Amino acid sequence: MWTQGLVVARRDWNDKLFTLSIKAEIAPFIAGQFIKLSQVLADKRVARAYSIVSAPDAELLEVLAIKVEAGQLSPALHQLAIGDAITVSTKAAGFLTLDELPQSADYSNLWFLATGTGVGPFISMLRTQAPWLKYEKIILVYGVSYQTDIAYHDVIQQLLLQYPKQFVFIPMVTRDPEASVSMANALHCRIPQGLVSGELETRAQVDINPQSSQVMICGNPEMISEVQTLLLERGLSKNLRRAPGQITLEKYW
Repeated sequence: MWTQGLVVARRDWNDKLFTLSIKAEIAPFIAGQFIKLSQVLADKRVARAYSIVSAPDAELLEVLAIKVEAGQLSPALHQLAIGDAITVSTKAAGFLTLDELPQSADYSNLWFLATGTGVGPFISMLRTQAPWLKYEKIILVYGVSYQTDIAYHDVIQQLLLQYPKQFVFIPMVTRDPEASVSMANALHCRIPQGLVSGELETRAQVDINPQSSQVMICGNPEMISEVQTLLLERGLSKNLRRAPGQITLEKYW
């Protein structure tokens, strides 16, 4: 089912990456879930899924999107201005949530591995109290091509100030290695390469292992496939309801 939403704010992180803040009446959701946005284009309804970046108790729905030139919906979304209408699904969906993780107290470290707009569900989770109450260390690894592709850097900086001993942020910037990333711990390689070399864990000062780590992955399917293979080789297993493990993932396109 659909409801009419209203764009009440937008933020452009660069010329293609943007956040829409939407006022819409939808059913309660869990941090990490996604909704669908749709528009009627050329007499045809076009709908796509977008993760909710806002916390469940926020007044507005935030979605992070990137304009894809050949995309069916994202160019139209990129043109939306404050006051424009947008159709929103009334119920969120998805299983990339903290509720789906094993509840054993042995898991003291939570890793978020994201590329591009796949960081959205993790920002939503980090805006809640749930991860901070459960895990000793939370590591957000955010892979982008350019420094200017880092969205929600202000939220991340605030979390670093609020949880200086608990939160680690590692931006992975691949295409402008000479750029001066304003946040500490930056690496200039892809996430899989950082795992293979050991640099990622060295920067985090936390090991990824099946005894103490939960790893959530969202973003580029190629990255997810490579990282999952590397983690399986280390003895971690995919997290399933019938067989709890340490790897929870969601392909973002």
